[in-house]
Amino acid sequence: MSEEMQAEFDTVAGWTADVALELGEDHYLPAACRGSGSPGVLRWLLQQLQVTGADRMLDCGAGVGGPAAFAADEVGVRAVLTDPETGACQAARRLFGHPVVQAASELPFADGSFDVVWSLGVLCTVPEQELLVRELRRVLAPGGRLGLLVFVAQHPPLSDQPVGNNFPTEGGLRALLGDAGLRVVNSASAPDFAGSPSLWQERTAAVDAELQRRHGDDPRWRTAERQSQLIGRLLADGELVGTLVSAVAD
Repeated sequence: MSEEMQAEFDTVAGWTADVALELGEDHYLPAACRGSGSPGVLRWLLQQLQVTGADRMLDCGAGVGGPAAFAADEVGVRAVLTDPETGACQAARRLFGHPVVQAASELPFADGSFDVVWSLGVLCTVPEQELLVRELRRVLAPGGRLGLLVFVAQHPPLSDQPVGNNFPTEGGLRALLGDAGLRVVNSASAPDFAGSPSLWQERTAAVDAELQRRHGDDPRWRTAERQSQLIGRLLADGELVGTLVSAVAD
């Protein structure tokens, strides 16, 4: 894994948990959903995937665990989480008590273990995208539902390429899913959803400000911030679009 990816998904994940724990429980979700989708995006996915508290759910590449905690609050589901980074796994346990397995693209679960799987902002960060998508399909039960948030390249090549990322095109994404035996049911564009509520934004900003105060001089923080800002610029310029997909396992 590159220095940039290590800083963002391992080191900063641990720091984020430290800050959220000190600021208080009402900061946990905003802190842990940074970069993983707004409440509107997450609710769309939950509705499209028809998630209930009875479902066996996997959050693959779960990071600090915010989206899984949001799903628990909304519909009562208790997801199993995977993430390749130690810092992220530990943060998800510390903040939410999630069951977490440290794993990358090869998932340590039997075929058909889950009714619902989602993977948010993960596909573009893995070198073997075909393997990950095949694994997501493999662990889904027949007729199981898959939700994705993918940063899709509109007109490659990009004006600047974030280190360690490989952004599929819309056609490339659909081909990956189809080849793995996943049928797209619906899709949406993340920018079409309302932003996070003002109180949520205030708490996110408070976490960011405290992270900056504590670690702003640390090269790992600066590296992660450069990576985040670059992706933010590409999204703002329309070179990348956050794309939501719901699919079923045929």
